[in-house]
Parts: sequence; structure tokens; C-alpha cells
Amino acid sequence: MKKIFFPCYLTLLLLAGCHHRNTPDVSGIDIQMDTVRFERSFFTLDTLYEDSSLESLNRRYPGFTADFLYRIMGANANPDSTLRDVRLFLSAYRSVYDSAMQQFPGIGEMTKQIKHGLQFVKYYFPAYALPHRLYTFVGPIDAVFKTANGVSGDVITKDGLGVALQLHLGKYFSLYRTENAQELYPLFVSRRFEAGYIPVNCMRNIIEDMYPDKSANRPLIEQMVEAGKRLYVLDALMPDTPDSLKTGYTQAQLMGCYQHESNIWSFFVQNDLLYATDSNVTGSYMNDGPKTTELGDASPGFIGQFVGWQIVKKWMEKNDVDLKHLMEKNDKELFTEAKYKP
Repeated sequence: MKKIFFPCYLTLLLLAGCHHRNTPDVSGIDIQMDTVRFERSFFTLDTLYEDSSLESLNRRYPGFTADFLYRIMGANANPDSTLRDVRLFLSAYRSVYDSAMQQFPGIGEMTKQIKHGLQFVKYYFPAYALPHRLYTFVGPIDAVFKTANGVSGDVITKDGLGVALQLHLGKYFSLYRTENAQELYPLFVSRRFEAGYIPVNCMRNIIEDMYPDKSANRPLIEQMVEAGKRLYVLDALMPDTPDSLKTGYTQAQLMGCYQHESNIWSFFVQNDLLYATDSNVTGSYMNDGPKTTELGDASPGFIGQFVGWQIVKKWMEKNDVDLKHLMEKNDKELFTEAKYKP
């Protein structure tokens, strides 16, 4: 297999993050979204009357309380077992809750950014029913959910958007550096446990809610295009957010991708990888990781989304269509029509 290598010391180009897109004015779009600090209500349950306290919590937030207890916290559905599991969780995660309260005494800026993203969602996808609540919570450290871009503790439910504060306490948070946590979240993952990724994850979840990713078993090029379409839409929903946050790459990795775009494409073409379907092969380029081994130590993992993004950009330059049309476009046809050749 022919390889290319990212140099460890990259010349920082100004290419990355430089977009030439007309950003619509969405300031007049009104977004109604209540914010709920669910973790405060949960961690202040009256432990002398846990049963009645849980019932009261469920009456206040009937949908999300059940989601939290049984899907996020993983409590046993038997009433007595639920109380036991709640009691154990409150004790074990009290210090994490205290850290979350210090890190997030207020969520005004987070809410502002998410609402701004929702304004763009409403602009581009007017038929989509926007979530009307934003829940913050503190759940188990291992409560993560598979998404099109890896794993995330942040969720979208029938009741609203959910933000897992326990996975946004800063990349240097001591819990993330423990041996057990590192087995779950190596450094290339935990470095993204910053508050800045919360609005990004929320918009990713909305995109996934609108268009569930069904490309997993398709040829690599179609998987890359599908990932690229999602990144293109995410870019449109968050035009002021750094591309490093949207891709999950470091800034140096992102710069390297632009600097070596032609070589990256040549690698896939020369090694006949575009139509590979074996998950052992495609996973090397479509899964999160510290690097793409074949491209060198300075490369990012999940390099396929970058390639797909560039293909989609090329296609969109030639086609004046809205984002709904883009997401519904056949991936194979899009690749063929883009005539991508960096």
C-alpha cells in the first residue's frame, strides 16, 4: 500500500476555515426554547423521601426523567431497584456534580449559541420541528451514544436536547486522566470534553435526527460523501464556529489536511480504496482515532469526513440547491457529478 506522510511540523496556512459563503440573516427568526438544569433538581432530591421526590420530578419532566433514569443512568425499572440505583448514583457522582456546578454556574452563552444554530436550522429546514427544551444533566461517565461522528454524551430525545455536563468539564479534568477513564476516553477523545463542543454536538444530533446515517455498509466513497454532506450542513448551521470544533481535528491537523489535500486523494485512488466495503478497511478512515495510520502521526483520525467535505463543496459550487436537496442527493451520483480532482 502506497503511503503519504503528514510532516510533524506544519506550515500554518490560512486556507482552513476560510469560507466564501453568503450567510443568511437569521436574526428575525424567533426561537422558543426553555432551559432546564435537570442535574440541580436531581441532585437535590430529598433523600428521606426519595420515592415521592422522584414522583415529583417525573411530574415536572415526565419525558426526560424516564429517559435519564432508564436510558442514560441505566437504572433498573423495578421501583425498589430504581430507588437503590438512584441512591448509589447520587453518592458516587456527588463530586462530579459539584465540579459541574463550578464549571457551569450558568448556561447563558451555551444557550445563546444553540439558539443561534436553531435559527439556521429553521431557515434551512423550515418543516423540521425544533426541540423546545434544553436539558443539562450529570450522568454516568460511561453513558455515551454512537453518532455519525463517533461517540457523544449529548443526546436528542422526544423531549428536547440533552447536554451531558460530566463530559464537558475541560480536557484537564482529573477524572478524565484516571486509568479507567482513559480506557474509555483516550486523550484524543477527552481533549474534546470542552464546553465549546456542546453547541456542535447539539447541531450534529439534530442533523442525525433529520437524516439518520444509513451509509455504514456502502462503498468507502459513499460513506465519505455522506459524512461530507453532514459536515457541510453543520458548517452552514454554525458559520461562526471554528472548523476545528466542527471536524473534531486539532488546528494543526486541519491545516495539514488542506496542505496535503491532493496527496490524500491520491492515496485513496492509487490504493483502490474508493469502492472498498470491508469494514476492516473502511473503518480506518471513517472511525474516530488519534491519527490515520497510513497517513502519518500528524494526520487526524476520521480522515474520510474531510475528503467527503471537499467533494461536497465541489459539487455545491456547481449546483445551486438548498441543503434539503443536498442531503437527499444520492451519494454515488454526487461523487460522479462533482468530478473532484484536487
